[in-house]
Amino acid sequence: MYPTPHSLRTPEKVAFAASDGSVAITYRALEENSNQTAHLLRSMGLNRGDGIALLLDNDPHFLVIAWAAQRSGLYYTPISTFFQSDEVSYILSNSDAKVLFTKSTLLDRLTISLPAGLKVIDLDVDQPNHWARLIQQQPITPITDECEGAEMIYSSGTTGQPKGIRFDIKGLPMGTVSPLIEKRIQLHQLDETCRYLSTAPLYHSAPLRYNLLVSRLGGTSYIMPKFDAQTALELIESKRITHSQWVPTMFVRMLALPSERRRQVDLSSHRFAIHAAAPCPQDVKRAMIEWWGDIIHEYYSGTESNGSTAIDTAQWLAHPGSVGRAFHGEIKVLDDAFNELPPGETGQIYFANGNTFAYHKDPEKTAKAYSPQGWSSLGDIGYVDTQGYLYLKDRKSFMIISGGVNIYPQEIEDVLINHPAVIDVAVFGVPNEEFGEEVKAVIELHPDVRAGDTLAAELMSYCRDRLSHIKCPRSIDFTDALPRHPTGKLYKSALKAKYWPGAQLIAH
Repeated sequence: MYPTPHSLRTPEKVAFAASDGSVAITYRALEENSNQTAHLLRSMGLNRGDGIALLLDNDPHFLVIAWAAQRSGLYYTPISTFFQSDEVSYILSNSDAKVLFTKSTLLDRLTISLPAGLKVIDLDVDQPNHWARLIQQQPITPITDECEGAEMIYSSGTTGQPKGIRFDIKGLPMGTVSPLIEKRIQLHQLDETCRYLSTAPLYHSAPLRYNLLVSRLGGTSYIMPKFDAQTALELIESKRITHSQWVPTMFVRMLALPSERRRQVDLSSHRFAIHAAAPCPQDVKRAMIEWWGDIIHEYYSGTESNGSTAIDTAQWLAHPGSVGRAFHGEIKVLDDAFNELPPGETGQIYFANGNTFAYHKDPEKTAKAYSPQGWSSLGDIGYVDTQGYLYLKDRKSFMIISGGVNIYPQEIEDVLINHPAVIDVAVFGVPNEEFGEEVKAVIELHPDVRAGDTLAAELMSYCRDRLSHIKCPRSIDFTDALPRHPTGKLYKSALKAKYWPGAQLIAH
C-alpha cells in the first residue's frame, strides 16, 4: 500500500494534479522523483529518524517530497505559509530539521536567521539549488534501506507556541499502515477509483494525510492552489470528483453563492464529502445535507491521532449536532478532578486505548495532555449521550466564565452565523469589572451589508430570541475579515489580545 506498485501497474495515471491544470504528476514520475529525492537526502547525510521541513504552497511537488521522506524513514515537518518569521524560526529550530524545502519567493518575505547547518533546497526554477536540478543525477530506483517515516506536524499556534506532534519511527517495511489508516479506508470506501478534491493547504494534517493516503491506494488527487467556492463546485463536475474534504467555513461560503449558480453544477459523481477541523453549525450542516444529500460525513480527531469519532448523514440526522461515535479509541469525559462523568454531563474529552503521542521537546505540555489514568485529551469540552455519540461544546481554553457561569462561545457562534447578514463570527470573553468576563462578538458581514449600531442591536436581539440572555453578546464589533487559518481554525487568541487587559468596550 504505497506508490511503487501503482507506478508499475498504471505508470501514466495521474497521482497528483494542480486543479488549474498547471502541474500533473504521474505515478511513474512520483516513483522516480521521490526515489531520486530519497537518494539525495541520504547523500546529504540524513538517516532514519532525521528530519526535513517543507515551507511550500499548494504545489503538488510538495507531496513528492513528502513521499521521499516517508520512504526514507524520516520525519517531515510542513510549515504554514501563514506563519510569521518568529514562528517559522521556532519550528525550524525545535524540529531539528536538517534540510528545508522551500521557494525563495516564500522564504524572502521572512526575516529569519536559519539554524546553523540547515541546508536549503529551492523549488523556484531560477535558483542554483533548485530541487529538480539537484536530483537529476540520482538513481530512480528505491534506496536500499527503505522504511516508513512519519509526518511531524506542528499545531497552528492559536493558543501559544506551536507544538510539534511526534510519533515513533519504527523502521516498518514500506506499505505498512496503522490500524487507524485501515479504518479510514473502510470508513470512506477508498480505493484506486478515488478522485479526491483537496481544498485546503497541504501543510495542514488532514489534507496532507489524505492526499498521501489516496496515492497509497492508487487514486488521483486534484489540489486547489487556494479555495474558492465557485471553483470548487466546478471542479467536482469537471473532474468527476468522488471524494472531497472541507471545513465549515467553506460550506458557509458555498451556501452564500446565488442559488441558480449552485443548481447548475452536476455533482452526481460525488460520493463522500468529508468535513472536520472545526465544529459545524447545525443549520449550516442541514442546508448542506438538503443540497448534497446523504454524502456528508464528519469526523472528530486531531493531529495527535489519539482517538477519532465519525458520523454519517443518517446518524447525524438522528443525533443532530453530534460528531459521532468512536471508531478509534474509547471516549472518556472527565471533570476537573479527573472523575469519569456519566452520559449527558459536560466535561473534558479524553480518549483511552488510542494512539499515544508526545509534544516534541516539551514534556510539560505532553504531561498536561494526559489524565492520571493515562488517557489523552486535545483540550475539548463536551459530553456523550446514552448511545455513545459525542457532542462538542468548545475548547476549554475558549470557555468564558461570567459571574461564575460557564459560557461556551461555540453555541453563540452557531446562532449568529445563521443571521443573513453574517458570513463569519468569533465570540470570546472580554474584561468586566463586576462579572470578571462578558461576552463579546466580532463579526464579518456579507459584502453588501453595512455595519453600524442598528445592525449590532439587531444581532444582539436575534441572539436573545434564541439563547439565555447571559450567553448573549453585550457588545459587537465588525471587521472586514476574521483572522482565520485556511483550515478553518480561528486565531481567537489574537482577537482577544486586543481587548485584554483593560481595553475600552463599546456597548451597543
